[in-house]
Amino acid sequence: MLEADYVIIGSGSAGAALAYRLSEDGRNSVIVIEYGGSDYGPLIQMPAALSFPMNMSLYDWGFQSEPEPHLGGRVLATPRGKVMGGSSSINGMVYVRGHARDFDHWADQGATGWSFADVLPYFKRMEHAHGGEEGWRGTDGPMHVRRGRRDNPLYAAFVEAGRQAGFETTQDYNGSKQEGFGPMEQTIHQGRRWSTANAYLRPAMRRQNVSLVSGFARRVVIENQRATGVEVEVKRTIQVVKAKREVIVAASSINSPKLLMLSGIGPARHLQDNGIQVVADRPGVGQNLQDHMELYIQQESTQPITLYSKLNLFSKALIGAEWLFFKSGLGASNHFEAAAFVRSRPGVDYPDIQYHFIPVAIRYDGKAAAKSHGFQAHVGPMRSKSRGSVTLRSPDPAAKPKIQFNYMSHPDDWSDFRHCIRLTREIFGQSAFDAYRGREISPGPAVQSDRELDDFVRQHAESAYHPCGTCRMGRADDATAVVDPECRVIGVDGLRVADSSIFPRVTNGNLNAPSIMTGEKAADHILGRPMLPRSNQEPWINPRWEISDR
Repeated sequence: MLEADYVIIGSGSAGAALAYRLSEDGRNSVIVIEYGGSDYGPLIQMPAALSFPMNMSLYDWGFQSEPEPHLGGRVLATPRGKVMGGSSSINGMVYVRGHARDFDHWADQGATGWSFADVLPYFKRMEHAHGGEEGWRGTDGPMHVRRGRRDNPLYAAFVEAGRQAGFETTQDYNGSKQEGFGPMEQTIHQGRRWSTANAYLRPAMRRQNVSLVSGFARRVVIENQRATGVEVEVKRTIQVVKAKREVIVAASSINSPKLLMLSGIGPARHLQDNGIQVVADRPGVGQNLQDHMELYIQQESTQPITLYSKLNLFSKALIGAEWLFFKSGLGASNHFEAAAFVRSRPGVDYPDIQYHFIPVAIRYDGKAAAKSHGFQAHVGPMRSKSRGSVTLRSPDPAAKPKIQFNYMSHPDDWSDFRHCIRLTREIFGQSAFDAYRGREISPGPAVQSDRELDDFVRQHAESAYHPCGTCRMGRADDATAVVDPECRVIGVDGLRVADSSIFPRVTNGNLNAPSIMTGEKAADHILGRPMLPRSNQEPWINPRWEISDR
């Protein structure tokens, strides 16, 4: 019989970290349930191949949003990793902790013990940063983080253009000062994608007390208000993996609420409508869905120095061969090597706009490259007021859930995006780009008025693939919270959720780093260990924030 002290559903950013920490002292047995297969192979391990795995059914759950009412009924892809390492094996490998104020906001919303002072020690514990601000970064954790080489002069032009426009620069947005233009950090180590499968799961699985079950988790088994195991389908047979102590759901902000609802935990009416017996009426399960959206602002380059010349089959073969044999060259980067975090207006006390910069004009899915040399900035607001939901389509565990983001449902989102476009044009218009700037490819010079910009957003805004918030953490007496500040599901014993679904509000930037941190911190809660000592380090806040956006 399959049995362990702790049963973890999902081997992704949080799940792999949990497996590593819960098994570390050898006292506890751990089973990780993962439906996806191996992450071996160049399409995952080669950083420059990042557009492939997130568009392959072998590695991705293949979720889509419902038609989005404020985006002209468009259906948007919602990739989630279905592979060892979860979404850390198919993501863009961008490493962003989030801003200090994000976590202070969590604590204010009832996630006591998750303020910046509380979580900074966990970020340090998990990191092995190659570079970065001394005293603010971890140097011996499992998660290797590095900067790109920034050989292409367009990276330096982007940072200099930001400075010329009057914005701050920063040497380490994961240090004391997030605000500004500077180098972007990557989860790449020795030329390979440094996913949580490589950083945490493989080292954990070398231990005698950790095992991996390849199966589809159908529901959590709950007896007398206590989680006792997980019903799993393995090779068309259904069996139960028993948990002697606890079940931990770390299955993503899409699959975690789905699993809770299939297990009888969620909004009572919705469960009853699906013929599911209510174990715990938690109206917050599946609600509070948040994401980041972004646009690609693309500019033609007058100099043939961009990655466009490498998009032909011959160049790709050469790049692939160099990576395969030496783990070096253009294949060893995700090419997101310059970044910025800025504030949209006076009175905003910390950044609410993020930039990724890349020296080619191309889409995430690898298609629709501009037919010329170009460069682009991915830009989007960080704190949209729009909220969506994840609900059951049917009580069949195999059915995909209904995902409704409600993107752009708040009027502020429209003015925020218009500002993002105009600001990017201002940055691309600085003298730092004079030697490279050709015509604007996208949105294009004809798109100027508020109405024209809104139409462009409606047609072209994409998800940045940062969904979170669907099992919100809060006070135990908060009717809309799903888990308490120790990640325990409210109303059920022996059950926790630990992944991006518990975020009260989306953090600044990409979500891999805060998701890993969540797994790290949750492990100490589960083991009943004292929390790491709080930090007394003070983050940098722009002294001009009340009077200027820069």
